[in-house]
Amino acid sequence: MPMTTLGPLPDTVDRLGVVRDWRVDELIPYLDEPQEAIDEAIARILDYRDDAKAQFFVPPSFLVPPAPFTGHRVYVVVNQKGGAGKSTTCVELAAAWVAMGYTVRIIDADPQDAGITGAWLPPVFDGVPEKERYNLKHVLYGRQPLDEATYETAVRGLYLVPSYKDLDRVNFDGKAARDGMLRAAISRSTVPVDITIIDSPPSLGKLSVNGLVAADKLILPLKVSGLDRESLADLQETIRSVQSVENPNLTVEAVVLTDWSKSNFATQIAATVRRDYPDVMIAPARRNVKAASAPQYGRPLRAIDNRATTAVDYDQLARLLLPAKEAA
Repeated sequence: MPMTTLGPLPDTVDRLGVVRDWRVDELIPYLDEPQEAIDEAIARILDYRDDAKAQFFVPPSFLVPPAPFTGHRVYVVVNQKGGAGKSTTCVELAAAWVAMGYTVRIIDADPQDAGITGAWLPPVFDGVPEKERYNLKHVLYGRQPLDEATYETAVRGLYLVPSYKDLDRVNFDGKAARDGMLRAAISRSTVPVDITIIDSPPSLGKLSVNGLVAADKLILPLKVSGLDRESLADLQETIRSVQSVENPNLTVEAVVLTDWSKSNFATQIAATVRRDYPDVMIAPARRNVKAASAPQYGRPLRAIDNRATTAVDYDQLARLLLPAKEAA
């Protein structure tokens, strides 16, 4: 299979603005009011032309440019609600980091058919007998080490630990995926990757908890048009539970507002995120027609059109989270 080599976006591509002080914060006192009161506050407080446009919010605790890091970092992308853009976030963020010089491995912990393995970045099994094509299920049952289930993809520098529908049985089998099992598997891995990204399923079962326990950093995609406050509250409770016991070093790094378009509702969601996650980066991922079709090509969007708005936004997020590897 021919390999795709990713390069950085052209310098001519316009980047979004980065703000440290955000007038959206002034909406926070009104978020528990009736919707009519929120709408009135948005109209009274904000300038729709400037305050509702796509821009990155970076809290004071973040360094810009980011500090270099060495070694290995593990990110988990999680949201218990389906259709939030988890897989898109994993693939496009991973592709951006590959273009920045990093070697990245995605662990596909989402057993749905339309996940990364089945629809986007199939593993390259060239020369591997079918009976030896291991996947995440084998790792979480303790049958194979993680390295034996790590495969190249069509993108040079981007690796995948695949999964299939039968991974879902792990959630209900007491013999598999004990808390911390994935973390242990990653710690024993010798595949020379700089970054591991875990794509969690749209539920808060054993697979998601394993991802939270294994990760250093959490990235939360939220679809602007589909905010579910109840499910978000449940996720916050699960994150706090993991932080309090199994993984006190886990930090929420960024919230990605996916399917973003300029609207008062997007502004309201941004204010909600600022209230619930006051120390995280907030990043828009703008809508793009080509983003929905990228899985058909078995490539990240940036390999198809590196000027597409969605690719540009994830590229900027990647650069705000980590420096280019050559700079490190």
